[in-house]
Amino acid sequence: MSIDAVGTRATRPTLTSVGSVLADTDRRLQSGLKQRQIWPTGFGALDKSLNGGFRAGDLILLAGPQGLGKTTWMLQTARNVARAGKPALMISYEHDAEALAIRLLALEAGERGGTNAADASRIRQVFEGSDGSAAPLADRLSRLTNGAEAQDAVAAYADRLILHAASGMSTGLDAIAPAIEEVRDALGETPVVFVDYLQKVPAPQYLEESERVTHVVETLKDLAIELRVPIMSVVAHDKEGLESGKRLRARHMRGSTALAYEADVLLLMNLKYDIVARHHIIYDMARAETFKDWVVLTVEKNRAGQSGVELEFRKRLHQSRFEQEGGVVTEQLVGERVLTD
Repeated sequence: MSIDAVGTRATRPTLTSVGSVLADTDRRLQSGLKQRQIWPTGFGALDKSLNGGFRAGDLILLAGPQGLGKTTWMLQTARNVARAGKPALMISYEHDAEALAIRLLALEAGERGGTNAADASRIRQVFEGSDGSAAPLADRLSRLTNGAEAQDAVAAYADRLILHAASGMSTGLDAIAPAIEEVRDALGETPVVFVDYLQKVPAPQYLEESERVTHVVETLKDLAIELRVPIMSVVAHDKEGLESGKRLRARHMRGSTALAYEADVLLLMNLKYDIVARHHIIYDMARAETFKDWVVLTVEKNRAGQSGVELEFRKRLHQSRFEQEGGVVTEQLVGERVLTD
């Protein structure tokens, strides 16, 4: 793979006859091989909607308001890929590797001990070592509720989940491809790639913002196709999408219409309380409060299956996780927010 000075992948045109495609497919079917590899996300309802998970060559975009858990969702998906035995590369422009490791430990503790387990705040205190002792990390974690179990769980996939602390000043598209190749060479398999987040990936400054976003998203899509792995990225919303009274939609993604066009899977995250129909709130206020604990994940676009599916997942952000099974939303949703805090 080669990338030129501004990060655009060098094209490799190929010609294939329909006859060759049919012949290759026939050989594959008779040998029992699958056509395209599928990577489950680990979120049951989402995998069902996506007919199994993410596919080779897919570009998956995840959008939603600030503070709702997009990074948490992405890191949990990367962990699920690594836990299933496949390599994953998390390129983060928002958090350093230690901060992501803390989140993983909190996730594992929460899955094993529920809401009583150690949260990210307590684990962060352990990492800071502010008690003045020289005890090893394992001993410190063992003093936390489900801390030892969390460390064992992370250790089981730690070598397959690679964290790349990226810089918005220097980690451009020309650095992403070599990072992917380095992981592939070390682990013997191309990793599923996660980018947090797309608008932070540096692009040529002489381009307008929409052109820079187009440049980045098109190059990530090209990489996904050439490497034959999924690439997932968080995307930011524009100011209109963050205004009170708006339900976040694809049109609110910041920077370029190419985002929705290039994506194979487009996932939009909203707080359930903000978008559930008003009658669910005014007639049952006690139940309405529980809506604040749930996100609605809309499968806005899905080239491999049904679009427009509305799924819900309970968030446990203090433990850096979502409950993974989720389900289809049964309440009526609206196009605009009807109540705000």
